[in-house]
Amino acid sequence: MSPRRAALGRRVGAVDGRGRFRTVTPLFERGSEARVGRGSPNAGSGEIVLADFGPQGARILRSLGRADRAADVVAALIDDAGLRRGFGRAVENEARDSVLRAAEDADRRTDLTALPTFTVDPATARDFDDAVSAERDGDQVVLRIHIADVAAHVRPGGRLDGVASQRATSVYAPGTVEPMLPPSLSDKACSLAPGVERLAVTTEIRLDAAANVNAVSFARTRIRSDARLDYDQLDRVFAGSESAPAEVAAPLEIARQVAAALAKRRSGAALEIDSAEPEFVFDTEGNVASAHAVPQTEAHRLIEQLMVLSNELVAAHCEQRKVKTLYRVHEQPDTARIERLVEQLASLDVPTPPLPAKLSRTEAGELAAQASRLVAKEAERRGHGRAAYTSLVLRSLKQAFYTPRNLGHAGLGSPAYCHFTSPIRRYPDLIAHRALLSTLGLGEAEPDGGEVSEAGWHCSEREREAMKIERSADSACAAFLLGRELFEAGWGARFEGEVSGVIGAGAFVRFRGELADVYEGFLPARRMPGDRFDLNEPETALVGRRTGTTVRLGDPVTVTVDSIEAPRGRVDLSPASLS
Repeated sequence: MSPRRAALGRRVGAVDGRGRFRTVTPLFERGSEARVGRGSPNAGSGEIVLADFGPQGARILRSLGRADRAADVVAALIDDAGLRRGFGRAVENEARDSVLRAAEDADRRTDLTALPTFTVDPATARDFDDAVSAERDGDQVVLRIHIADVAAHVRPGGRLDGVASQRATSVYAPGTVEPMLPPSLSDKACSLAPGVERLAVTTEIRLDAAANVNAVSFARTRIRSDARLDYDQLDRVFAGSESAPAEVAAPLEIARQVAAALAKRRSGAALEIDSAEPEFVFDTEGNVASAHAVPQTEAHRLIEQLMVLSNELVAAHCEQRKVKTLYRVHEQPDTARIERLVEQLASLDVPTPPLPAKLSRTEAGELAAQASRLVAKEAERRGHGRAAYTSLVLRSLKQAFYTPRNLGHAGLGSPAYCHFTSPIRRYPDLIAHRALLSTLGLGEAEPDGGEVSEAGWHCSEREREAMKIERSADSACAAFLLGRELFEAGWGARFEGEVSGVIGAGAFVRFRGELADVYEGFLPARRMPGDRFDLNEPETALVGRRTGTTVRLGDPVTVTVDSIEAPRGRVDLSPASLS
């Protein structure tokens, strides 16, 4: 029988068969197999390939690894998205030349290399965008946020700028990164690594004891980081189980106090959304060995508060000077969506804020923030459901995006906000650097209005595409790890979890095992025993037609695994018990 024809186009697939009778099936989406045409390079069964699917079959372009090796699948996901891997020679040469050019300008900068300075990043990070210094001056604190001066290396209109603007963002996936800038810049010349002099743009902020800003200034500087801290290490310092490096102990404690005061000031206006990102560990053969969810700790919140403050101050400065730049905008939610949120939370017996008779969009934003705090408190009281309840809050909000118009950031409660603190990995931050420096007469031209507008749309689209790749890669890695765990423990293993989402066809369940706490699978409604289940009107539970049994968002469940399609990140479950 002839293979069914696959959809046309270039995509990543997996090879089946050997010799003359080989087929390729799309790896990351449902699709029919296509016979491999004559003249294609040799590829064995189970091999991942990039192929052109056409009316006469598939033509293999190149091999990408093995479909049973997680690291190869993650890399293939990036290829499947059409992202260009690596950098051309001309771009690499321009990056190297930029390092020499920027060094010639170093002596004309403000020298802050004597300031005790530290960075805080994930343990696996290689690109360090930001560093912090802090000291007391009488009853004030002088806080300095140093950001890598990428604009000194990436000049408008050059090949390097063209590549960076097209990529718009670095794409991070487990075990790999496809950077926006060549590694000679992202990992080396622009990265604020410890013990080496680097070029930076520094925001100097004077604050009182309540973290009110009294004065702000900006400068192109030279800095030298004294300590490279990671989040786990910093949390141990805060817990008292480890001492901070002596040279940065004092500024670190000052920065901690400032961050706490900033968080207190912001607590009434900002959303309270705690997320836990998965982190995967690979063995030497490219297989996933373990994983865990990385929670947002005090160390994360310290850096977040300081970077948010810097972003706000740059955005406010650019708006006051009426210079063209990109703002990071998060509009107030639609009133109907917030009314729906309150209805959904109430259906789950989660406390909700009172709704006024007529709800304005500003009030809708305030209610969303209140709901986020009530959700967090109720989930802590119950001991489960936080991820599910928080997802309802997030789905009620509008998506943040980049635009030349300042529309405020509802989620942070900020009247003006931009992305400024990660120019190594985000192009909008580089635009904000050029805009800021143009107002100070520090060697940059004001960005072109038309180009900024186009960049806002493009960067927003690229951000969404990158997030899709990253989520797909996380799901695939978790599925590979689950398969490994079941191979060791047996397919009858039971897992404790909770309902993270519901649709008419069934429920999504997050669960933990011995090797990870980041598993998720789908529990079809047809496999739930004793009744036929339908989605309720608020879309928060599956309800049995005859018994009235409910499977609600956040409910604890015990499941077993039926099947795994690891490259697609698909896990099908059966119920072991429903609470």
